[in-house]
Amino acid sequence: MKIFRAIAAVAFFAAISAGSAFAQPRTNTSSPTPAPTQAGSVPDTKIALIDSSQFADEKQGIYRFVAAMKKVDAEFQPRRTELESLKAQIDTLTANLSKAAPVQDPKVTAQQNDKIEQMKKDYTRKGEDAQAAFEKRLQEVMGPIYEDIGKALDVYAKAHGITLILDVTKIQGIVSASESLDITKPFIAEFNSKNPATAALTPKE
Repeated sequence: MKIFRAIAAVAFFAAISAGSAFAQPRTNTSSPTPAPTQAGSVPDTKIALIDSSQFADEKQGIYRFVAAMKKVDAEFQPRRTELESLKAQIDTLTANLSKAAPVQDPKVTAQQNDKIEQMKKDYTRKGEDAQAAFEKRLQEVMGPIYEDIGKALDVYAKAHGITLILDVTKIQGIVSASESLDITKPFIAEFNSKNPATAALTPKE
């Protein structure tokens, strides 16, 4: 069982407020209607792309993001080790029973099988509990960072005259786009310069 995998792309980008500088396109299922003719100029629009999956890159990602994920991962290493040990015991007992069953008392086989089944149940329960605790803890630690990234993106957008930022990890159908639209690296560099990695280790109250 694989557990405790932190998601690289921040799901928080899926939640959009009306005043936010970043968004995902909405699908209009109603029949198209001609737009009324209006006088006046068309507003200037500047669109940029960002790849939030790169935030978790250990070498070139957001330092606070990476440090926080490592911190939570380290906290749960003992539970991961416990589960791996239990799984190894189950595999060993199962293999031994497979060899012994044909030549031993069926009652002994039944007892051993019951023990293995109980261990499997314990493994599943402990794994589910650990996963739930991990996800809760990850949200506690990463929540403030997600919030800061969102605020920083809004500030970055306003400073560079960007009216819409699209997260390419959340959008399907972008076949080709100019590299000049990608603000991922410059945004990460600016965020890192203003937010040291150690800040992730001191959650906001």
